[in-house]
Amino acid sequence: MKEVVDFESYLKDMLAAYRPGMSEVQAFYEHRVGKICRDPKLMLMPWDDHLVHRGDGVFETMKFVDRKLYQLDAHVDRMKRSAKAIHLKAPCSWEDLGEIILDVARAGDADSGLVRVLLGRGPGGFGIAPDESPLSSLYVVSYNMHPRPESLYEKGGTAFKTSIPAKQPYLATIKSIDYLPNVLMKREASEKGYDFPFCFDSHGLLAEGATENVCIVTQDGKLVIPEFNNVLAGTTLMRVVDLMKNEIPIVFRGIREDEILEAREVIIVGTSGDAIPVVRFKDKPIHNVKPGPVQQKMRELLQKDLAENGIPL
Repeated sequence: MKEVVDFESYLKDMLAAYRPGMSEVQAFYEHRVGKICRDPKLMLMPWDDHLVHRGDGVFETMKFVDRKLYQLDAHVDRMKRSAKAIHLKAPCSWEDLGEIILDVARAGDADSGLVRVLLGRGPGGFGIAPDESPLSSLYVVSYNMHPRPESLYEKGGTAFKTSIPAKQPYLATIKSIDYLPNVLMKREASEKGYDFPFCFDSHGLLAEGATENVCIVTQDGKLVIPEFNNVLAGTTLMRVVDLMKNEIPIVFRGIREDEILEAREVIIVGTSGDAIPVVRFKDKPIHNVKPGPVQQKMRELLQKDLAENGIPL
């Protein structure tokens, strides 16, 4: 039988328990406490928060590089839309959330990193009814970012068609905590030795990667992006559209699997990696099996945009 202990004894043992990844945490904030802390041993979440045991919540991840936070407003706006879609009210104003995010990023005192924001239904029970939780929860953490190796941009990555189907349209357009399909996609990619998984919808059209958007450059020089039906509208992708609109014709439409192999370029677009070239799909070459000029221009413009428009920390 396991020992039953008092508050002090349990707290001591809990804080001494092994937790991998603590060295990656820079700083964190929980709205119930209302303070920022740098000791990851105290980064704990109530078990009865519906975010934990029901996946009832939404999230965002943004980055800062050279002490400049990128696309804060775009991420907060998308969280606002996701929260509205699941009838979730933040425990503070959206303006205050933006300030909290900046405060946490600054408190970590690192030049670069990622900021994860978790907005949940809140603690109050182990059922499924939202009204168990009288107040929503908010957690913000800054942690180390490990950029993709430069060799990936120089040589290009590989991708395949995952066995995991695209999410239902209703869920795909919400950045919810429930990322199990994404996890399984990533696991399958690692298991099969590919860099990126691509999922497809029930009509056989390209949807997205595990954590990134996918687009192609056609042989006639158009940038084609999947319509946002079974796809989350990425903040980086939408910024790319704005930055590239005078560089290349942009079309939103369905992309068939065979078009990937016929493309001049296939590009992964996401927060941490900016724009990554894919040069092989299902072990077959894409065009000349080299990163292309559109991907390189995207990355260049995104890096310049961050340097010029990122919020100083």
